[in-house]
Amino acid sequence: MNKKDTKNNLLKYDVRDIKLKNNMSVPELIDAMDDIGGFSAQHMVDGIKIIGKMTKDKKSFNFLSFPADIVSTGTRGVLAGAVKHFNAIITTGGTLDHDIARAFGGKYSVGSFKADDAKLHSLGIYRLGNVFIENKEYGLMVENAFNDIMNDIYTSKDYKKEYSPSELIYEFGKRIKDPNSILRQAYLHNVKIFNPGIVDGAFGTQLSIFSQDHDFKLNVLRDELELSNIAFDNKTTGALMIGGGISKHHVIWWNQFKGGLDYAVYITTATQYDGSLSGARLTEAVSWGKIKEDAKYVTIDGDATIILPIMFAALNLF
Repeated sequence: MNKKDTKNNLLKYDVRDIKLKNNMSVPELIDAMDDIGGFSAQHMVDGIKIIGKMTKDKKSFNFLSFPADIVSTGTRGVLAGAVKHFNAIITTGGTLDHDIARAFGGKYSVGSFKADDAKLHSLGIYRLGNVFIENKEYGLMVENAFNDIMNDIYTSKDYKKEYSPSELIYEFGKRIKDPNSILRQAYLHNVKIFNPGIVDGAFGTQLSIFSQDHDFKLNVLRDELELSNIAFDNKTTGALMIGGGISKHHVIWWNQFKGGLDYAVYITTATQYDGSLSGARLTEAVSWGKIKEDAKYVTIDGDATIILPIMFAALNLF
């Protein structure tokens, strides 16, 4: 509450009923949902408005961050389509695993949260939430694809012996042909993918093995310095952050050095009462200077696999 929160201002907007109609488009639905006083739905509408302003602000350098789990779902296609609307991506190690596995034909199946996990293990099936993945469609698929691509990079005339994670991911994106691949779309649109946790997963394991008998080095700090330069070189920055962990924190951490994000939208299903970063609302980041006090920001409580397709469809970010 502040001095501007007079009684009249607090009661300025009436709750409106949503009026549905035949053949309603997503933008029409979102417009009908504005000022509904609809709990998380209102936050989603507010988030759409902020992302709209953020992506139209030509002076704003905009980040998209997300964890790997949603890349195992159909939301991968939504993310791949939206890549070109952002300036940089920050994600986790498993994103490389799932994106590469699926790009090379890995079969991921609709499963159930209530499955018998001991039974699945005996059948050689991994469970990721309610997604089922046969062992060979993940580990072996990533291993084979990694070796084919990495050997091609290693024997190319442009091989450099030392790469930052973003440089290496760019080379993988160059060699992936699947148009639904996040790595491929990032390569096509020259959007850097920063992956500070690149060694955490199947891709990272293969990197470790490859480095044992090849002249190869991974320079993680080079990407950190580049993120630092982005923060200092851009007066205005924005971010759509999905889920917490290292991807979210890398966005807000580096942006604190420029005085904080100017636009921020965060989607989470976590609770704030355990003190976790995943549960921390964006207002907490204001106290750290990671988001500006006068920034346009909102936290949306909900499942990104539901919310993201609606938000991106409403904004034509595909």
